[in-house]
Amino acid sequence: MGAARTSRTPLPGIGVRYDLVTRERRRLSVVAEPDGTRTLSAYRKDDPDDCALAVRMDAGEAAAVVDALRPAHHSPSLLSTTELGLVAERIGLSSTSHWNGRLLGDTRMRTETGVSIVAVLRRAEALPSPGPDFRLAGGDTLIVIGTREGVDAAAEILGRE
Repeated sequence: MGAARTSRTPLPGIGVRYDLVTRERRRLSVVAEPDGTRTLSAYRKDDPDDCALAVRMDAGEAAAVVDALRPAHHSPSLLSTTELGLVAERIGLSSTSHWNGRLLGDTRMRTETGVSIVAVLRRAEALPSPGPDFRLAGGDTLIVIGTREGVDAAAEILGRE
């Protein structure tokens, strides 16, 4: 079994076409336009020049497809939180936030919302299980888990300026 073969072709005035031939010899292409629009095309196995399917997507739809194809956050050993009525989200902390430079414990996040902050992303680093003495900084992204209502309340608290 060979690896997938890919190529990139500039399309002046349109964007860039990316072609992929899979190990099963199926041809796929993506035309990427400067505005973020993508057209995904799949070609017939018996005639690689005959397009069997073409799907045009806006930038958000294309990002959702990429997320589904590259599920780094999915694993059979991970807890499926939605089945339990929980959500996990990222909440950004702005540089003008009231909490910039303050301790995580000062937010009273768990007491006020029932939400747990399970990690903080800072620059290219993940800081798991921050304690109450963890000092927040503008630009941090907090990974939180809780009920939908709790996560919404946490976002409101963390958005305070």
